[in-house]
Amino acid sequence: MSLAKYENHNNNGEQGHRSHFLVVAYGIQGHINPARTLARRLAQIGGCSATLSVPISGHRRMFPSHENSCDEVSDGLISYIPFSDGKDDGSWPMDSEDRAQRHEANFRSLSAVVNSLAASGRPVTCMVCTLSMTVVVEVAREHQLPFVVYWIQPATLLATYYHYFHGHEKLIVQHDTNPTYEVNLPGLHPLRICDMPTFFTEKTQNYLSKMVLQAFRELFEQMDQEKSIVLVNTFDELEDVALKAMQPYMDVFAVGPAVPPLGALQHKNASEAQIHLFKHDEKNCMEWLDAQLEKSVIYLSFGSLLSYTKRQAEEILHGLQDHGRPYLWVVRKEGRAEEVDFCIREANAGMGMVVEWCDQQKVLSHPSIGCFVTHCGWNSTLEAIVSGVPMLAVPSWSDQPMNAFLVEKEWRVGVRAERDEEGVLTREELATCLDLLMGGGEKTMQIRANANSLKERAHEAVASDGPLETSLQNFIKSMQNLNQSRK
Repeated sequence: MSLAKYENHNNNGEQGHRSHFLVVAYGIQGHINPARTLARRLAQIGGCSATLSVPISGHRRMFPSHENSCDEVSDGLISYIPFSDGKDDGSWPMDSEDRAQRHEANFRSLSAVVNSLAASGRPVTCMVCTLSMTVVVEVAREHQLPFVVYWIQPATLLATYYHYFHGHEKLIVQHDTNPTYEVNLPGLHPLRICDMPTFFTEKTQNYLSKMVLQAFRELFEQMDQEKSIVLVNTFDELEDVALKAMQPYMDVFAVGPAVPPLGALQHKNASEAQIHLFKHDEKNCMEWLDAQLEKSVIYLSFGSLLSYTKRQAEEILHGLQDHGRPYLWVVRKEGRAEEVDFCIREANAGMGMVVEWCDQQKVLSHPSIGCFVTHCGWNSTLEAIVSGVPMLAVPSWSDQPMNAFLVEKEWRVGVRAERDEEGVLTREELATCLDLLMGGGEKTMQIRANANSLKERAHEAVASDGPLETSLQNFIKSMQNLNQSRK
């Protein structure tokens, strides 16, 4: 929808909104979907509207049918307006100079978005940013707007990062060569070094890792200065300990799980469905699952960023073959080495199906899925929880080791696989873990029971008038009070 058309739509029914949230997210799969879900939930509450803004590269992939990649789009509930980092190619900064140039371009472009919304009669009353987008804070200051951080990782990670930057960094770094060393952070259960974010302990950090850790550091400095509110993509029944642990330090609202209602999947509600930045053949995938026995299929996906080496692909293929059950394996075409293609052809010729991408939540909610082999990204973890699917956690970097710890030790809804010295999940480890998760032993049954129990609590959290809705309403009320005090 063009800006002019949207203004007419807005004048017909949205002028009465008192709160307008501008939600800003990175243009990658793991940021866009939780940010979009939050924006839509905010807009569904009376007296509120929301706009989602992502980089042009992500916006272009979200709406490929639009000739002009800078067009504003509406889905009937929220609007989508892109911003520019000056490159608009989806790449990451290569060095500090590149990062500074993109930061300046982001600032100018997001400021222009705020100005254009005000000019169209939809002034922004609050800016929301995902994780380490510190430029949003600067834009909010420039326009004298309150800002809110949307923490799209678990609350346990929020507490861990907070205490790392507030007195525990030296202790953690001193023991970074001892993976089993336990650190006691205020209010949390003891955490091992190997469960910490990988950015804390990487000895040979590449520029991207250094940049991410520095961005987190800057974000927490800004949060301290602004006394900002934090929305967390979790729910009380999932992380009550961590949420309580953060109450002395900041205002935290649990607003998850940020996954569309399962009813939207069943009724094919396109406006509620997840955004997919990769093409997928849903029909063949779901028809294949329909032909499988209940809880018989192993679903394996390592998310939208990680790629496979030839050896890793071979190890997974042989591990799945050795285990002997049907499998659905996601291997993205983007960034895939040619030597991996042989494994893909062999895998497709066996008991399984290999796809380039799929609607993960639909797959996980299918009755044929028996377990989920996952990198333990937070979105994937929450989708498995909502669907009640046991997990085989194979973490790699960032928040994934912590998520795997929560899956195995805190919630006991899965097991963690260990990689070898080269960082590879071996066929023997994969087959052994699958035997445990897909077998009929006592531990298997307990994990399945725990997964079903957590699923029920997740559904209670998102139910009408449930904890999620109450938390959002309390947050909105606090923001409206803040805006009133600013006038």
